[in-house]
Amino acid sequence: MISIQKNKTKALSVLSLCFSVFAVSMPASAGAVDAKLDNAMQEKFPNQYKSWLATSEQTERQDMLASYPAAVILWAGSSFAKEYHSPRGHHFAVADVTHTLRTGVAVAEGKKGLSASCWTCKSPDVPRLIGELGVEGFSANNFTDLGTEIQSVVYCTDCHVKGSAKLALPRPHAQDAMTKAHIPFDKQDINMQGAQVCGQCHVSYYFQPERSNKVNIPWIFGNNADDIEKYYDTRRFYEWIHPISKTPILKARHPEFEHWSRSEHAKQGVTCITCHMPATSDDKGNQFTSHKVSKALDHYPQACQGCHGDKAALMQTLETGKHEIEAKAREVEGLLVKAHYEAQAAWDAGATWPIINDALMAIRHSQWRWDFAMASHGLYAHNPSEGRELLDTAIEQAKYARTALAEILKMLEVKEVNYPDISTKESAQKAVGISLDTLTEQKKAFLKEEVDKHWSEVSRHGYE
Repeated sequence: MISIQKNKTKALSVLSLCFSVFAVSMPASAGAVDAKLDNAMQEKFPNQYKSWLATSEQTERQDMLASYPAAVILWAGSSFAKEYHSPRGHHFAVADVTHTLRTGVAVAEGKKGLSASCWTCKSPDVPRLIGELGVEGFSANNFTDLGTEIQSVVYCTDCHVKGSAKLALPRPHAQDAMTKAHIPFDKQDINMQGAQVCGQCHVSYYFQPERSNKVNIPWIFGNNADDIEKYYDTRRFYEWIHPISKTPILKARHPEFEHWSRSEHAKQGVTCITCHMPATSDDKGNQFTSHKVSKALDHYPQACQGCHGDKAALMQTLETGKHEIEAKAREVEGLLVKAHYEAQAAWDAGATWPIINDALMAIRHSQWRWDFAMASHGLYAHNPSEGRELLDTAIEQAKYARTALAEILKMLEVKEVNYPDISTKESAQKAVGISLDTLTEQKKAFLKEEVDKHWSEVSRHGYE
């Protein structure tokens, strides 16, 4: 069971808290979005609507593989090694997932490609399509096959009852997860519901292969790294076999809700909305919740000052936490890169599964904890103590793996292990056989022939 202490702070008013996500400028024929509803929402909630449109100004993002090239080696064999950027404004949700190399290109007719589940948190068209096709009927489709159906980026109905400010949780995977965790959405107060609305997408998940790759949140035993690992290990689940070490790899994806749920902020009733969508006022003094979802420090007086009276001290605390977590993460990465190549050397020298299994499981568990920390945006602010604990354990596990592999290599009389140059993203991708130029040309051709001609303009926002 996931335990979250009851809120101690006074919740924002229903109206100011409710409108957590809003519509964007869309093509005249907005398809799944009712134009009358869109106009009504603009008229009824003009401040929220206008502030949401401002997410189109949040264009900045970071090439994470260029910043941390060791990740290319750790994610070798998966699409994450091809391209991985930090997130930006919700306005770009559809276009970014359309253009990333991770989603690839259309496969030959009749072939199985990337699941349509990759659309799940990008558009309100997804709950509509799930309603039409069923959960598994939706996920059984290829990502590219449903591209023409995606007509809107994140919209009012992603988080609210249609035409209303009342909060909603329209995605089945989120409804199921909150019930598993004994915090069913309809039984929570509005403060917790606000966090759950964010948590339907800002959460880790996987595609369930035996259920047509539908989205599943693995919270049966709990939602911390140990409990989720237990779930995966019990099921003998892996996302891919690492091509270098043959380790069965797990992948975390932005587990912000999980980290927040055990944080000091959660214990005090401080949620995602408190910090990232604080109450503000227009030029007439009307209070509303800002829908330009952004960093908490951008709203220091409204979001932080009540508890953190000294901004400079708060910034120093955050900077220290960020530095500590990043230093530990770089240590884990260095250890794991070597462990993967040492395992490869052992295999090449004749190692067998009974001999090497223990070391590979240590790699699996170490990399899982590293990923569960580093895939979470803002961990140094959301739950820095958990971040440090995760990475400390990951360091221990990676060291154990290397010690075990050293014994195996000695037994097999391996004198030297060759480690690649991973000083840059380009050198790391070359080491794992990724031809970025080829992938980029293939993607450009797909975008030109399919997306530009047949998909909605929201799939090109920011790329024109």
